[in-house]
Amino acid sequence: MLIIPTLLWFLLPLVFAQDYYKILGVSKSATDRELKTAYRKLSKKWHPDKNPNSEEAHQKFVELAEAYEALSDADSRRIYDQYGGEGLKQHQQRGGANWQHHDPFDMFSRFFGGGGHFQQGQRRGPNMEVRISVPLRDFYTGKHLEFQVEKQTICEECEGSGSSDGQTHSCERCGGRGVRIVKHMLAPGIFQQVQSVCDVCGGKGQTIAHPCSVCQGQKVIRGHATHTVIIEKGAPRGARVTFENEADEHPEYVAGDLIVTLDEKTPDIDSHGDDEDPTDGIFFRRRGDDLFWKEVLSLREALLGGWVRNITHLDGHVVRLGRDKSKMVQPGHVDVIEGEGMPIHEGHGYGNLIVEYTVILPDLAGEGLLGDLRGVFEKWYGTGEGVKDEL
Repeated sequence: MLIIPTLLWFLLPLVFAQDYYKILGVSKSATDRELKTAYRKLSKKWHPDKNPNSEEAHQKFVELAEAYEALSDADSRRIYDQYGGEGLKQHQQRGGANWQHHDPFDMFSRFFGGGGHFQQGQRRGPNMEVRISVPLRDFYTGKHLEFQVEKQTICEECEGSGSSDGQTHSCERCGGRGVRIVKHMLAPGIFQQVQSVCDVCGGKGQTIAHPCSVCQGQKVIRGHATHTVIIEKGAPRGARVTFENEADEHPEYVAGDLIVTLDEKTPDIDSHGDDEDPTDGIFFRRRGDDLFWKEVLSLREALLGGWVRNITHLDGHVVRLGRDKSKMVQPGHVDVIEGEGMPIHEGHGYGNLIVEYTVILPDLAGEGLLGDLRGVFEKWYGTGEGVKDEL
């Protein structure tokens, strides 16, 4: 009877063992590049400096470093794939392959520069600002909008070292200082010392014997990064969304912020066809929390009433306009429909829909219209003979 409990005890480490692939969100067939990309993305998300007082974030940050450290080394990954986490741990305890655990912040600094922390006073890169045109409909309904930016990223091939073998050397010309002292003779016996940037290392103090084939020794490459911005319901035009440390990267400084400004897309009425999406907001105008709409009426509708209009709102629901028979509408009249405007950002409820009426006069009144107008005048003023003569 002791066999089953003993077996369960033996299997417990396997049951509760961490899945390094799952931690990084990649498949077991992931390439080295995919592992790097996953670690870079998730380590920034769960960095303790971005999640102060969060034990969960700190734990995830440590787990990510542990997972990447194990899977990024070919030998340890092979052992992990064959024997699991417990087998890898035993291999490490025996000193296999001169294994050393690295501080998770040290590993982070290898990817992003700085000291592994987002600390004040660190050298920091410039912010990057982009503008995105957003249709009015998306400001009304809210949306998760995916967009791309071109930016500078640390070369994944050489991990920002600029060297194909990971080795850099102190510049022999400047002695690793990055600057040289040059003497100029102004006159016999009179010299002037001038400090200038080293022309060999470019002021970096280091040289690379074997440049990386991908970045050509520059440590960074240009590429496109994809982000998702959350457009909140009722967000004001010109709203700014900040993505921390998502600007240009460099191993020698912490990346600045990517700042996204949400502009309201200018409607193009001329290119709007009859088959276009009626909820695209092209005929709505926004002012604060209110929406404005212009409704055009014929002279018959304005004078006689008896008409109905259905407005398709920005989220597809229908707002009904209309007048009963004999109910006139004056040119320039305004209806205020409460609760049919924009969502109130960071509040409750909606603004109003302001409907302004424009009356179009015909070039020539037909007999049918004249007959209808006679009926109206007779109703208002009686059946006097002057009514027919006036019309």
